[in-house]
Amino acid sequence: MKNKYLIIPIIILSIVAIFSSFTPETTFLKENEDKNIQITLKDSESNEIKAIDLEEYLIGVLAGEMPASFEEEALKAQAVAARSYALYKMNTTTADYDILSDITNQVYITESDMREKWGEDYEYYYDKIKDAIDDTKGMVMTYEDEVISAYYFSMSNGYTEDVASVFGESKEYLVSVDSPWDKDVKNFTINTTFTKEEFCNKLNIDCSSIMINDITRNATNRVDNIVVNNKSFKGTEFRTLLGLRSTDFTIDISDNINITTNGYGHGVGMSQYGANEMAKLGYNYEEILKYYYKNVELEKINV
Repeated sequence: MKNKYLIIPIIILSIVAIFSSFTPETTFLKENEDKNIQITLKDSESNEIKAIDLEEYLIGVLAGEMPASFEEEALKAQAVAARSYALYKMNTTTADYDILSDITNQVYITESDMREKWGEDYEYYYDKIKDAIDDTKGMVMTYEDEVISAYYFSMSNGYTEDVASVFGESKEYLVSVDSPWDKDVKNFTINTTFTKEEFCNKLNIDCSSIMINDITRNATNRVDNIVVNNKSFKGTEFRTLLGLRSTDFTIDISDNINITTNGYGHGVGMSQYGANEMAKLGYNYEEILKYYYKNVELEKINV
């Protein structure tokens, strides 16, 4: 009988120890073990807010964010990145919704949008995307036991970018890596032409003459800072004002303003076209993700 009474407090202490070992992130995942995770999505056009099953939401994200013609392993990598990013937003949002439906967060399109986009190929592409999501069901990337902010973008200039250079954040898993595969992709280099009036209006500068006073580049050859007519712009600001594809650009001033860009997107995290080229070479989705996101773990949660 004495042993019986000793066992009871030991059991109680064990239970306490188990629960106290959960990190906030672990607690979030455990709380959702017995029910589907719902994400609160705000439509950026209508401002409508609705709750949607996470895995269903990912279908609309993959359809909106990555060409459905891409390799299966690239689509799987995108599914894990999008799922991770969505959960990160859910865990960190202070708004009355979790995530927006546009490029501010992740582009999400509806079934009717997909039908319009794919036409007679709708069923084929829908099934292909759903398979990529189902094959990676519940898979997320974590760093130090927390789901990561899995930024991604379209096409690199040959390198990805450190997150601090673009978003001013400090995340050890979002650092610059080589991405040489992008350089052979169609539309890697694009030329854009502006009239001088268009150029000046967009930058809100005097147009009596146009002088590039200085350009500062970082280690990945992207423009950190540019001075035009003695007015200073961050490279990211300059790109936004002119609607450029990337911050790796050169400028030629003649009768018009001709700007040549390499790559497409902010450059942080996974390059989607780089991922697709890696998949063509035989890399699987886990290898792709662990290349672009440093020192992360892939873990499965119940969704």
